Amino acid sequence: MTDTVAGIDIPDTALVTEATELVREAANPLIYHHSRRVFLFGSLRARHQKVTFDPELLYVGAMFHDLGLTTKYRRTDQRFEIDGADEARNFLRSHGIGEDEADTVWTSIALHTTPEIPLHMAPEIALLTRGVELDVLGIGYDAITDEERAAVVASHPRPNFKNEILAAFTGGLEDRPDTTFGNVKADVLAHFVPGFVRGDFVDVILNSAWTE
Repeated sequence: MTDTVAGIDIPDTALVTEATELVREAANPLIYHHSRRVFLFGSLRARHQKVTFDPELLYVGAMFHDLGLTTKYRRTDQRFEIDGADEARNFLRSHGIGEDEADTVWTSIALHTTPEIPLHMAPEIALLTRGVELDVLGIGYDAITDEERAAVVASHPRPNFKNEILAAFTGGLEDRPDTTFGNVKADVLAHFVPGFVRGDFVDVILNSAWTE
């Protein structure tokens, strides 16, 4: 039976069911409910903007986008966004999804913390960013109705979400601080990790191997 929230249908396919099971097994309720809200909010933004997209691809992107914060899938040698992007692409390939579609989902996850650029790309890429921005940052909060927002949160609650997601970001990044150079997650470590020193782009240029 199709699960519908705020008028948005969760795709009733084997791919979506397996993606959901994978994330529920790997992630805590905070990440699971956040990921489902990202899909729903992205879909609602699409409905209001009359944007056509592939619901399965957006769903996998939304569900996998924070897997790099989980114990099972996190690495320490690359950005957490790439952890989730790699897993999503491997998952889609293993289910016979084409390379172009798998690469679209990879890109949507890899760029979901990069402001503005994803919004000018394929719908699934733009909508993932819109869903994340709405749920985490409140960007686009008034672009959907109060009733739609309430229905999503009733289905996927967000108690103490602001503090808990910041704690999840900190825990997922504090042992790979160099991967936050040049991206918004450096702000998280600057707030919550004592002794963290941001990389400085100007210093990198001035201290490079070039003499001039």
